Amino acid sequence: MTERQLMWFRGDLRVRDNTALAAAMSAGPTVALFLLSPQQWQEHDDAPCKVDFWLRNLAELARELRALNVPLLLRTAAHWRDAPKVIATLCREHGITRVQVNDEYGIHETRRDEQVAAELAKIDVDFQGHLDQLFFQPGSVLTQSGGYFKVFSQFRKACYQRLHTALPARIATPPAQASLDITSDSVPGAVEGFATPDATLQALWPAGEDAALERLTTFADEQIDDYQVQRDLPAKPGTSQLSAYLAAGVLSPRQCLYAALRINQGEFETGSAGAVTWINELLWREFYKHVLVGYPRVSRHRAFRPHTEALPWRDAPADLAAWQQGRTGLPLIDAAMRQLLATGWMHNRLRMVVAMFLTKNLLIDWREGERFFMRHLIDGDLAANNGGWQWSASTGTDAVPYFRLFNPISQSQRFDPEGRFIRHWLPELADLGNRDIHNPAGAGGLFGPAGYPAPIVDLASSRDRALQAFKNLPRQESDDE
Repeated sequence: MTERQLMWFRGDLRVRDNTALAAAMSAGPTVALFLLSPQQWQEHDDAPCKVDFWLRNLAELARELRALNVPLLLRTAAHWRDAPKVIATLCREHGITRVQVNDEYGIHETRRDEQVAAELAKIDVDFQGHLDQLFFQPGSVLTQSGGYFKVFSQFRKACYQRLHTALPARIATPPAQASLDITSDSVPGAVEGFATPDATLQALWPAGEDAALERLTTFADEQIDDYQVQRDLPAKPGTSQLSAYLAAGVLSPRQCLYAALRINQGEFETGSAGAVTWINELLWREFYKHVLVGYPRVSRHRAFRPHTEALPWRDAPADLAAWQQGRTGLPLIDAAMRQLLATGWMHNRLRMVVAMFLTKNLLIDWREGERFFMRHLIDGDLAANNGGWQWSASTGTDAVPYFRLFNPISQSQRFDPEGRFIRHWLPELADLGNRDIHNPAGAGGLFGPAGYPAPIVDLASSRDRALQAFKNLPRQESDDE
């Protein structure tokens, strides 16, 4: 008798280049599952636009699976602690002998999978995980002393050595299986507790593998060679804008790597500077997921550098609200925050600028910013979001030196010299000239259009305050607790 398989989809909403799906369908007749877990999603601060994106991609996935004769079943496990019983019940109902998954790496995800595996073992159902989200298994790229890397450049060098030896192989899409007498469940258009975003935001992020691959191909063919320059200019579409598709697993990192290699004659270290820079961004993504496994404290809302927990963060709810709402009186900060609120996404350089402003100029705990981003980002990902925030706050692995602060006015002048990005998101400043738009309060604080606030903080004195706070920290770099 052929063993029936259950493919449990999580952050891997695709049929192409999907390791666990290919393994399941090669092992036996396969049924697919997706769990709706609204309570868990709320605890993880998942954004409504992100949950909507999952559902829209799930509907597209259902169509792709239908072509493979794989029924998609939906079950509710409001919290992940409910998942073991829910999945065990489904396995009994459908005669499942093995559950196949692609591995996930946060503490809660790991604990969930361990508990599901233990429950399934009671009924003689195997649980098999696969490497799929990453190029390399966490624990396989280590320092000479056997630890996880703390510095990206060293991690990247080790990854280059591995890539020279063998590129991670893409997985062929399985052929259709014989039809099963199981009816697929319909995908809901919404989940209670998560508002549906407006159609304008949805249109920015079309769902499905075809849309994602089209975006990847266009980027590789038309933009990647200039990526290292264009990615810093927020007024231009110089980034790939693929992060949402990677976060939901609609694209695999292997598909992205091979797209870049195709353009760059198979090279990942030399050749097109843009292609190499973009491949390094894929490796940053990899690095932060390895950090999740090697240093699980970052999954527990703790600083990667424990001695920075002593920083005297300010309790400043009015300043935090002004930052969140895009009314700090600093145009680049406000334009970036309004972009986030309207689109579920923010330009990468601006993520660093607004994070440094919150954690350094306002001296507000990075966890406030991390949480706010997760609640609004369509590409919200624990590893990348936490890694980016701790980098900017100088509390994290490979962090920017504490004395390095991006000045939002000079950043604006350098990367948006004509104020095009600012004018788009702050129409109240549209009539200002190219010189004044970066700092409307520039002329002794007397100048500024009606309705636009004065800066909530003095950049120079707040910078000094941040430097003093870091200088006064106890010296403690033995952070391998």
